Formats: sequence, structure tokens, C-alpha cells
Amino acid sequence: MALRWGIVDRPGGHKSHRRPTPYLGGVAIALGTLVPPVALAGPAVQPVAGILVGAVAMALLGLIDDLIPLPPITRLAVQALAAGVVVVSGVVAPLTGTWLDVPATLVWIAVVTNSFNLLDNMDGALGAVAIVSAAILAATAFVSGQPLLGLLLAALFLSALGFLPYNWAPAKIFMGDAGSLFIGFVLACSAALLVTGRSAGTAIAGLLLPTFVAIVDTGIVVLSRARAGRSIMQGGTDHLSHRLHRLGFSKPLTALTLAALAAVTGILDLVMTLHWISPLNASLIGLGAACVLIGLPQRMRVYPSVSPQPSPIGKR
Repeated sequence: MALRWGIVDRPGGHKSHRRPTPYLGGVAIALGTLVPPVALAGPAVQPVAGILVGAVAMALLGLIDDLIPLPPITRLAVQALAAGVVVVSGVVAPLTGTWLDVPATLVWIAVVTNSFNLLDNMDGALGAVAIVSAAILAATAFVSGQPLLGLLLAALFLSALGFLPYNWAPAKIFMGDAGSLFIGFVLACSAALLVTGRSAGTAIAGLLLPTFVAIVDTGIVVLSRARAGRSIMQGGTDHLSHRLHRLGFSKPLTALTLAALAAVTGILDLVMTLHWISPLNASLIGLGAACVLIGLPQRMRVYPSVSPQPSPIGKR
């Protein structure tokens, strides 16, 4: 369908693929994720219903953006509305214990959704991370007494697993924004739901650890572009995956490395949920690891250095 209708990602700019590659993988992931919970569990109850509505909006937003690139302000507006639906349905991360938790949850969902969108920058990378993150977060949901959320995440895990062989390097199809925004939104909202009503320490660890790879990747990009005076809105090859590739990692090994990192932090979140480690220790480990992983890659030169131009004779 993508090839017949011309829904393809064409080479050019900072993109590494050499031939037009079909989109619509994200549509398959979204359908495979949404149909099982609705079919098996019937009408969803709040707040999972809010997540489903927002996820559909993200998939449609991403699909439109794949076909006709949208202005950033339009994307952010739709993401804010979708996040608002989720918050109104009862998902609020208790970071401060005050009314500030509502806007903080809105911002966090939007930021993490876009972080996963940015993580889709190399064959198999986001697919592998999504498989691991969704599987472990599903287990966390089941042990937390959230079976409907667990079913949704299990469906996402299986959908991403079915998609990955076709997206493995060299990719035969891309998920596009329809898939990356959908995956990011579901994982961000699921993590927020699992910490709703918990302590602030649990909330910090429960938000950071399941989405660790995407947050670290975005932190690396934002910091490196700020240091280089580059806009964070333009594309580039300065992501964590690109840096690993420069170190000699193949694309499959890069995807597996990111998935392994997601597995470690996801399991740490599950261990915290099982009360085998305190929320404080889990938060300190997650925050410390994030700071190290965001800071270390800054030592790798990504952008060419600009030498100062000599001043004309007689002028300073």
C-alpha cells in the first residue's frame, strides 16, 4: 500500500538510507496494539480509555505528518490536547503533591512522546527499545494490579515484535511518526498511570526508568546542539545511536545495545515496584546514570569546529 500510494521516505539530507523506503509500519503497530484490548476486554474504563483515545490521536497526527509535514506548533497543540485527555481521565504523576502536578504531567507526556519520536533515527533502534520497554512495563502493570493496562502494553510488545524483522537493518519499512509518536505516547502515559497516587520518590523513578533510553537520547541531543549553537528543531546525526555507530557498532549491534540499556532500567523499575529496592535508591541510580550517559558523549566531536576568522590588518 505504501509503495502503491507513494507513502515513502525519500533519501536526502542527514538520512542514511539510499532508496525510498515505505512508511505505514506505524499504522500496523497502532492497529495491532489497539484492537486486542478493545476486543478482549470490551469498553475500557478510565483512565486506560483516556490513554487509548490519546494514542489514536497520536497515530493520526503522525500519519498526517508523514504525508504532509506539519508545523511544530500544530504538533505540540495536538499532543497537548491528547495529554490533557489522559490527565482529565485521572492520570497525574505526584511529583510535588500540589496543583503543579497537572501541568508537570502534561509537559512530561509531551516531552517523552517527542523523545521517542527522536529515537526513531536508525534501523531497528526504536523497535527494539519498544519491545523491551513494553514487555517489562506490562509485567509492572500486572504486578501493580492494572490488568487492562498490562494487556495494552502486552499488545504493544507483540505488535512491535512483529514489526521489528521488517525494520531490522537494512529496513524494508519504517514506522514513521505514526508509529514513533504512538509508541512514545503509550509508554509515557502508562508509566504516569502506574505512579498515580504513589509517593514523589516512586513517581520520579517510575517515570524515568521505563523511558530512560529516550530521555537520555534527547538530553544528549539538546545539550550537544546547545553547545554547538545549533537549533534543536533541525535533524542531525548526533543521537546516541549515531555516536555508538561512530565507535564501530553496527546498526544491529547499536539497536541491541539500546534495547539492553532499556532492559536494565526497566527491570530496575519492576524491582522497585516489587519493593525489592527503595524508590530513593532507584531514583538515585536512574538520575546518576542519566547524567553520566548524557555528559560522556559530549566528549565526542560531532560537529566540525569553526576556526575564528582573522581580523583585517589594522582592525580588531
